[in-house]
Amino acid sequence: MLVFGIEGTAWAASAAVYDVEADSVAVETDAYQPDSGGIDPSEAAEHMRSALPSVVDRTLENHVPGPADEAIDAVAFSRGPGLGPCLRVAGTTARSLAGSLDVPLVGVNHMLAHCEIGRHGAGFDRPVCLNASGANAHVLGFHGGRYRVLGETMDTGVGNAIDKFTRHLGWSHPGGPKVERRANEGEYVDLPYVVKGMDFSFSGIMSAAKAAVDDGTPVEDVCFSLQENVFGMLTEVAERAMALTGSTELVLGGGVGQNRRLQAMLAEMCEDRGAEFFAPEDRFLRDNAGMIAVLGARMFEAGDTVPVAESRVIPGYRPDEVPVTWRAGESVAVGDRAGEDRHRGAEAVVTVEGDRVVKRRVPKGYRHAALDDRLRRDRTVLEARLTSKARRSGVPTPLVLDVDPEEARLVLQFVGDADLRDLVDGAGDDATVDGSGDAATGDASTGHGSGTSATEADPERLVRTVGEHLARLHGEGFVHGDPTPRNVRVGDRVYLIDFGLGYHTDTVEDFAMDLHVFRQGLAGTAEDVEGLAAAAEDGYRERGDPRVVDQLREIDRRGRYREQDGE
Repeated sequence: MLVFGIEGTAWAASAAVYDVEADSVAVETDAYQPDSGGIDPSEAAEHMRSALPSVVDRTLENHVPGPADEAIDAVAFSRGPGLGPCLRVAGTTARSLAGSLDVPLVGVNHMLAHCEIGRHGAGFDRPVCLNASGANAHVLGFHGGRYRVLGETMDTGVGNAIDKFTRHLGWSHPGGPKVERRANEGEYVDLPYVVKGMDFSFSGIMSAAKAAVDDGTPVEDVCFSLQENVFGMLTEVAERAMALTGSTELVLGGGVGQNRRLQAMLAEMCEDRGAEFFAPEDRFLRDNAGMIAVLGARMFEAGDTVPVAESRVIPGYRPDEVPVTWRAGESVAVGDRAGEDRHRGAEAVVTVEGDRVVKRRVPKGYRHAALDDRLRRDRTVLEARLTSKARRSGVPTPLVLDVDPEEARLVLQFVGDADLRDLVDGAGDDATVDGSGDAATGDASTGHGSGTSATEADPERLVRTVGEHLARLHGEGFVHGDPTPRNVRVGDRVYLIDFGLGYHTDTVEDFAMDLHVFRQGLAGTAEDVEGLAAAAEDGYRERGDPRVVDQLREIDRRGRYREQDGE
């Protein structure tokens, strides 16, 4: 079976042929290169109009054996996300070719193609996928018949952020390879590092990088530090997603994924976790029609085709909007966590000693030592302070028994019988984290809990209580920072733990992001995501500022990476 693929989201006018039986892909690409600055949408669309027909003809001539109408079984095209003018050219080309060959048409989500080409190449079952491209940056997990966005950029795509920095220096597009080369000559300088749960932000670090260069910091030092911080953030978020879902597989996608420093960080992180990592070859990381053809073939085999009349392109096509028909019946439920080390999170190793927990933030070899030391020390201090402050505000938390910032070590009261994560995905019977089954009760004056044991608890009531707890924190002027279902413990009441990413704030946006992070965690672990998220919001409204939930709707409306600037 042969599937013809067409890619046209931004800069790459690309066509490919995928031979399913031979598992071989032939790709032809004509890349748009702006004279200066970043990608201009009108220029990119003009390039697509002029280049794509010849690329398609060349692919048909060089890589399709015999008459095309006899050899090709389907035509797949990138339906979105991307630049609307470019997508429309690619869509028109695909419809025309499918019509002339009288074969079915398959509309492919470009970002899922980045994920699936890696999963295909690695042979993985249920990996977490980190997509690091120009206009996008997010981490995905597969659950409940769809890919779920577990974390994403809060402002701009990682490649676009780097390009904005290099345009400030007057460097030509693309800026990423130039930063990578100059970074080889640099030394570390402090720059912002922003991780909120499994979300991340690049605007602050790019502004700081521009200012550092303007103030005389050597360009190579800024480039080195940009890579260390930006890629450290991406690697940390990928590890958090793996810890949340229990996955032991990670694939990398997107054009920025060609960076060897990013690949090395991710590989080291996975090796340290005992997990597997896979990065496709460069031609399948940057935009290409090969990945469109490979995913298109799987969709075609599943009967997932699109009538011409319904094949409009979707510039803001989010990966979590796609019903994943081609993975029906696969055993990839997040709740299947056989062999998972439940004492190992994304940051720390936990030892349970009776009614105490010894938690140590372990050094991260993938991070620069100066950055790693600062993060481990600061987060340990923050966790101790905010855990105690939350308890004083009426939210059940563990007692802090000892703290050693230099060793990044905490001793805490052991609380609860189970992680909330294990109760919302139907795994309640196997929920005891440490095997002891003992729940520490804490101070009876601290807040309102579930009133039931972990195994008897109603998931909606539990998440509603989490919403109430977050409202209490916000009323005291700080956020949890990482309120995923793995950082909620359930026993005689509902406890919040691990405040290491928390911080003091009085902004509605920050409070809404706390709720956003909790909902993303539910998306990666729960069966009834919408029902549980609604229950959490109801609990928040009861005790908190209703403007926060309104702001959460605004965050949804923005669609963090809907606006495409290309890769």
